[in-house]
Amino acid sequence: MVLDHVRNFVLVNAIDPMSNPDASPLLYLTRLITHFCAPVFVFLAGTSAGLMATRKSSSYLGEFLLKRGLWLIFVEVTIVSTAWTFSPFGIEQMGGQTLILMGVIWAIGASMVVLAGTQFFGRPFCLYLGAVIILGHNLLDPVWPKGGMDVTNLPLWSILHTSMSMPVGQFNFIFLYPLLPWTGVMLLGFGAASLFENTPERRNALLLKIGIALTIAFVLFRAFGLYGDPRGWHFQSDDLAATIMDFFNTSKYPPSLHYLLMTLGPAAIVCSYAGQFKRWFKDTLVMFGRVPFTFYILHICIAHAVSIVIGLYQGFTFDQMKTVFLFFPKEYGLDLTGVYLVWLLVLVMLYPICRWTAAVKARRTDWWLSYV
Repeated sequence: MVLDHVRNFVLVNAIDPMSNPDASPLLYLTRLITHFCAPVFVFLAGTSAGLMATRKSSSYLGEFLLKRGLWLIFVEVTIVSTAWTFSPFGIEQMGGQTLILMGVIWAIGASMVVLAGTQFFGRPFCLYLGAVIILGHNLLDPVWPKGGMDVTNLPLWSILHTSMSMPVGQFNFIFLYPLLPWTGVMLLGFGAASLFENTPERRNALLLKIGIALTIAFVLFRAFGLYGDPRGWHFQSDDLAATIMDFFNTSKYPPSLHYLLMTLGPAAIVCSYAGQFKRWFKDTLVMFGRVPFTFYILHICIAHAVSIVIGLYQGFTFDQMKTVFLFFPKEYGLDLTGVYLVWLLVLVMLYPICRWTAAVKARRTDWWLSYV
């Protein structure tokens, strides 16, 4: 996640490599590997709530999820959107409008609001409902209004299955993460929580089998052009690399069935071996994992701040860099090596702050700490 967002902030001419036929294989892979973040993030958020269901009453859990979901939506609209732009009072390139980017935090928050109600029906119900949504939402592809970040004339309900822009006075809301499929992922994670209540041996064995099955399903569905993704792929006999890149270029906005099989399958395989991670590597991941909210908010702020420093060093003004990365000067930026160096720098800067926050949460039980 940090790597992907650092790429946005500091890569020269930072456009999505997945849709750039001239992207190098390494740049393409840099973007592809980050595709795993959002599905696993949303799925495990649902799983965490599902594990709470065994310790808390349905009424308590419903109230908790509702409050937490609304809080996350508020944070997305205010703090996260401001971190992306550093311009809460308007962006010149957008005619002075304030950009409100509804991304993964919005998707998690809105899905929690839905889950606050559906969890009353139990984990099996949520599991089946989530599976139905994930398997069936691509049936809407031929009939649903076609969206995009620049599309502004669609009704609000279109955000269920498409990306879109919605100007509201001074503000321009860009719904990057459509709600329906991401809610399906969270419901699936909530329903699958029982999987993580098994003994470590059985849990890991089941995760491995499920992961392999999902990965094989992706390969078969994708290879034979079966249902599940509006974006096809083409075999290019004279360019194997281009063929492979096209094969894995599945639809993320909204997340297609192919995309979710491609990401959740390998993620389950990795999860089955995660218990074998040792020493400093495991400790660092666990520490970051204890404060995901703090980690998320700060990594955007730090990455944007570092991009401003780089921009000033390269001769640009503060005002030129105080905007969303899409409007950074064309001549600004670093090569891919620079992206990886800045990525490591951001992680190093995040470490002491997240470690301190994790320590505070470990020794104190204040109610508000569950919101940071």
